Amino acid sequence: MKNRPPYALGSVDNALLVLHMLRDRGRVQVTDVAGELGIARSTAHRLLAMLVYRDFAVQDEQHTYLPGPFLASTPAVPGGSALRELRARTRPAMEALCARVQETVNLVVRVGAEVRFLDSVESAQLLHVGDRRGTILPAHLASGGKALLADLPPEELWDLYEHLPARDRAVLTHELAEVRARGHALNIEGTEQGVSAIGAALRNGRGTAVGAFSISVPSARFDADRVATYTEELRRAVSEAELRLIGFPD
Repeated sequence: MKNRPPYALGSVDNALLVLHMLRDRGRVQVTDVAGELGIARSTAHRLLAMLVYRDFAVQDEQHTYLPGPFLASTPAVPGGSALRELRARTRPAMEALCARVQETVNLVVRVGAEVRFLDSVESAQLLHVGDRRGTILPAHLASGGKALLADLPPEELWDLYEHLPARDRAVLTHELAEVRARGHALNIEGTEQGVSAIGAALRNGRGTAVGAFSISVPSARFDADRVATYTEELRRAVSEAELRLIGFPD
């Protein structure tokens, strides 16, 4: 028998109840949540907005909320110990990179055709890209995702994108070839308006790509001079992190 905790947090409980509603009903509106939970519409809107921000929900054109990619996704790794170790080993290089470039730095892993943001070190600048932890994006659009896709054998890559139209396959093939030649990938507002990013793969001691770093930047600051600096500092951070990834499992 489950007993309600003596010091239950109402806001957390409400957010979890909204997740139940999304799972069971498939779609909800602000009025549904407000009526079901007995809370103000403004409070219901804030709860849903936070779930959208963390990818537990998405909003369609009719202002209806649907289950987000996080609810539909499979776990990145069976168990969490490998992910915790990856974060622990790469965190010092992420913090150092953020301090050098003064922009938000992320750690991502690829799961199928998606990338998941495992960790972020947020920039202290007034105008900056926020914490990305928990975000899920299409791998072929995100900079870190492109860097990881570029590392795949062709047969494994096209197993992921077998339903992609021929024209889009040609575009992706060309872009990934450029990523291999440069050693880094770019995302110029491909996933979010006003946000650009540069990413590079992280390899363990056996040369297996186990994740990627990305630098997320407001597009207003993503000019040619700064991209050159980001590229140099990203390579330095990858080298620093890879020294700590020797012995990390595939």
